[in-house]
Amino acid sequence: MVSSSLKRNIDVFTVPMRWIPSPIQWANYAEVWLGDHSMLRYFGNSMLVTSVSVAGDLITSSMAGYAFALLSFRGRNKIFFIYLSTAIVPSQLLLVPRFMFFQQVGLYNTLWALILPGLFTLYGTFLLRQFFIATPTELAEAARLDGATEWQVFWRIYLPLARPMLAALGIIRFVGSWNDYETPLVMLSDDSRYTIPLGLTQFVDGDGGLSAGLAMAASVSSVLPILIVFLIFQRQFVAALAFTGLK
Repeated sequence: MVSSSLKRNIDVFTVPMRWIPSPIQWANYAEVWLGDHSMLRYFGNSMLVTSVSVAGDLITSSMAGYAFALLSFRGRNKIFFIYLSTAIVPSQLLLVPRFMFFQQVGLYNTLWALILPGLFTLYGTFLLRQFFIATPTELAEAARLDGATEWQVFWRIYLPLARPMLAALGIIRFVGSWNDYETPLVMLSDDSRYTIPLGLTQFVDGDGGLSAGLAMAASVSSVLPILIVFLIFQRQFVAALAFTGLK
């Protein structure tokens, strides 16, 4: 993909393949970032949707996971079982109801139609619940004896311990939201609000012709944020895997 992003369109499908482009077409990246279909706009939309969705999911999943794991209230297990049973519903089945709902409330063709469904996820709640269940309850009991409130127990004791799991969940959710194609395709109609996956389709003309060099340059650019996020949080991600293995 990197090699093709630096080639002319006529050279991309040359057989046998030439790994070293000649001549090197740096103009592909200039066109992708500064041309008529600038990726800057799509990057801005994707960063907004992904960052808000991931932050919201980390907050709601950690709080819900803590409640389902460590707080005692009537019907806790039944409520969690009902919540867990929603996993059998395919996400594609909800696209049309969501489309109709957001259209009625006036959020169709806005980025909120992409952000709001991602603020709560079953996967995140389940993952954090399992983590908190595996954490010794003696920590909370000792804190309560010292006069700590339930919020202080969660915020000062259990949440810092969950940093590796939160980092792992953040990476998984970032990749999923960044690469989501179906939801923006259904919820957005204005190309000024397109995210990266839809933005990549701008390099295919109405007849299905592909501007291969530009498409590859845009694809390389779209992968970079995922690599950066993983490199930043890889230690926490590996720590989460190690913790899970030990348990």
